[in-house]
Amino acid sequence: MAAALTGAGVTFASAVLARKALQSPRETSASEALPVTVLRPIKGAEPGLEEALWSALEQDYPGEVQVVCGIEEAEDAAGAVVRDLQCRAPDRDVHLVAGGHIEGANRKIANLSHMLTAAKHDLLIVADADIVVPAAWLWAAVSTLSRPAVGLVTCYYVGEGLTAWGRVLAMGTSYQFLPNAVLGVATGLAQPCFGSTIAFRHETLAQIGGFERFRNSLADDREIGDAVRRNGFAVAYPRLLVRHLSAERTLRELWGHELRWARTVRTANPLGYLGSIITYPLPLALIGAILGGFSWPALVMLAAVMATRLFLKSRIDHIAGFRAGPAWLLPVRDLLSFGVFLNSLVGRTVDWRGTQYRIDEHGAISQGG
Repeated sequence: MAAALTGAGVTFASAVLARKALQSPRETSASEALPVTVLRPIKGAEPGLEEALWSALEQDYPGEVQVVCGIEEAEDAAGAVVRDLQCRAPDRDVHLVAGGHIEGANRKIANLSHMLTAAKHDLLIVADADIVVPAAWLWAAVSTLSRPAVGLVTCYYVGEGLTAWGRVLAMGTSYQFLPNAVLGVATGLAQPCFGSTIAFRHETLAQIGGFERFRNSLADDREIGDAVRRNGFAVAYPRLLVRHLSAERTLRELWGHELRWARTVRTANPLGYLGSIITYPLPLALIGAILGGFSWPALVMLAAVMATRLFLKSRIDHIAGFRAGPAWLLPVRDLLSFGVFLNSLVGRTVDWRGTQYRIDEHGAISQGG
């Protein structure tokens, strides 16, 4: 009961903090509109890829923008999507980089290492291929990066599902991951870096050892942020949301995806991850109600917890401008999240795009279970 009550308080605090962190006036000015290279590592022509890539071309930004899209294999179907964008926007500086073998278990990092050779500008912004960005994205990133002592800019993100199971995953992103991330940053307990946006200067990347340093890391985004902070720079978060597209087709795909995320976080901070159990108040309240024989106090607690979860959902939906999923599905989504959490406490293997990897105690990955 105490854990559920604490969790309800955490949920309410996250909902209140979300508005301050995500809904303040957007930042649309910088000392100057610096030239920017946007790096989009891609694997496969996943649903929503065209929308995600096109969003980086539709920016309210007067500076010079180069977009570099990278695929590992020349025959990757994503190449056709990029070439179509080049035809649709011949006036835009869009490059497609294909091939190139660089050692490392993390193939996204290997792809980025190869793509970097095509980058024209000092200011680099990396965004995963399943991220859709608003028109103010570049201004927000450049403005924030121009602040004193800021070495890296990253963005919070909400989930948007393109399939039925994708919507279930998107609900976990919007109503579990996002509020926890906002709360962690607001309280100083965490300073995460997200693959949704990683903006830094080429010089900063060189100072932390280049992309190659992270070629065997599962949590490459987190480790890049940690390395920048160790060099004496801050990680900053503009008041802007981007969208993460989810297109999982089966429960198995969804479970594998979320389990990989969860085990990545657990490996990075085992004690902190264990303490995050209080961010699952609804399952805890339900367990309390069952153990309490569904007494009136236990049922009141369960109802109160559900009310705080619905309050948080309404806040996030209002800020994002759309619903990640329906309210009736939220209890099921919360129970699924708790199941992933419990399962992630044991085991060190993850599935990443159909390949099995084993995580060591330092977060490095190697192929094979």
